Amino acid sequence: MALQAAAKKYGFPSAKTTSQEFAIALDNKDPLGKFRSQFHIPKTESEKKGVDPEFGDAPSNSIYFCGNSLGLMSKRVDKLVQEEMNKWKARGVEGHFEGKRPWAKIDEFVTEKMAPIVGAKHSSEVAVMNTLSMNLHVLLTSFYQPTKSRFKIIMEDHAFCSDHHVIRSQIRLRGLNPKDVIHSLSPKTEKKYLTTEEILGAIEKLDESLALVFLGGVQYYTGQFYDIKTIAAKARKHGALVGIDLAHAVGNVPLRMHDWEVDFAAWCTYKYLNAGPGSIAGIFVHEKHHKKEFKDLPIMAGWWGQTPETRFKMAHEWEGLPGAQAWQVSNPAVLPTVCLLASLQLFEEAGGMPAIRSKSLLLTGFLELLIKSYIPEKKAKIISPSDPERRGCQLSILTSVPVRGVHQKLTADGIIVDVREPNVIRVAPCPLYNTFSEVFRFVMLLKKALDSTKSSL
Repeated sequence: MALQAAAKKYGFPSAKTTSQEFAIALDNKDPLGKFRSQFHIPKTESEKKGVDPEFGDAPSNSIYFCGNSLGLMSKRVDKLVQEEMNKWKARGVEGHFEGKRPWAKIDEFVTEKMAPIVGAKHSSEVAVMNTLSMNLHVLLTSFYQPTKSRFKIIMEDHAFCSDHHVIRSQIRLRGLNPKDVIHSLSPKTEKKYLTTEEILGAIEKLDESLALVFLGGVQYYTGQFYDIKTIAAKARKHGALVGIDLAHAVGNVPLRMHDWEVDFAAWCTYKYLNAGPGSIAGIFVHEKHHKKEFKDLPIMAGWWGQTPETRFKMAHEWEGLPGAQAWQVSNPAVLPTVCLLASLQLFEEAGGMPAIRSKSLLLTGFLELLIKSYIPEKKAKIISPSDPERRGCQLSILTSVPVRGVHQKLTADGIIVDVREPNVIRVAPCPLYNTFSEVFRFVMLLKKALDSTKSSL
């Protein structure tokens, strides 16, 4: 619908919506197009270089559709990191309390900007700390409190492997057997993704034995955006908690963690938030848990989870902050935090998630239309949900030929995408730095790569 509206607005008949001219028109009218110049675009050594010169882009740029794995570096990072390096060089330890970003408060500069991206009611529901898997361990220590009768955990069978590692180790730490605890969900139909009904049915079935529903916000393999609101409401009805891994959702899809009453969530920041490889991560804890006693909600306490007034008193007894920041254990690394700040500033300047999602629906919708128009389904089939509201920017493409050969050809043509063997390509055009012309060029090159790759599957 969004594409049809854009075509009508710009005077393109439906027959022309698969043309390069339409792609160029969309780029020329793109309100977020100016942000592309704020990022470092990887270069290509391909002789058939980059995006089409008709749009005027640098011909040496690669087509980078891999923000679902690692987002691109913003040019602002250089400036912010250098400022902190200069302060360290000039002021040493005094940098903790001096300058425009005192290190003792460095996390406060990002939590305010992070809160609306995850749909927190207030920044007190958000903390920036550690890395994703470590944060899941910290949160599960608090929120997974199994009893003799209520101990089951629902999760996807095809969840990202680190989620399985974390959940299974947490179960074993409590002296339980993962085989007895995990209720693993796999699609029951030919579709590669779970339906909301399948998840709700599992909750209904487990009922009072269910302790936790633990899902990814967006499924890493298919790009499916789960109906978190409906799932969380069902879990609450049966007395279970809900935890969400937002690694592939944050900065990608609209989130309402507070309104959906998700109990806790965690995410990395190096994918759609563009904070750099292995950068600092984040957590959400719903305010309904903020005033609970330690005996009811144990926390792995550390000095940074205390109020600034008590951190340096060296007291033996811990006085926690009133909110998600109580889960902070150590002081956050400054350089990764300002890398995140650089990207969050751009998100804010772009108009936040509403503006980013608006372009994303157009960009991925255009990608879907071109694939279906130019490539026969017998050669490449989209396995992501067809409903735009139930997916993020990523489309996962199931190929009829081995993906390794296709990937080699795409790489040679200056395209950077993620593949999962034996035959899936995960394509993620990101609204802040990708263009409609790139989408058009990619589909033409994908068609060529598929046509020239022999099948051995």
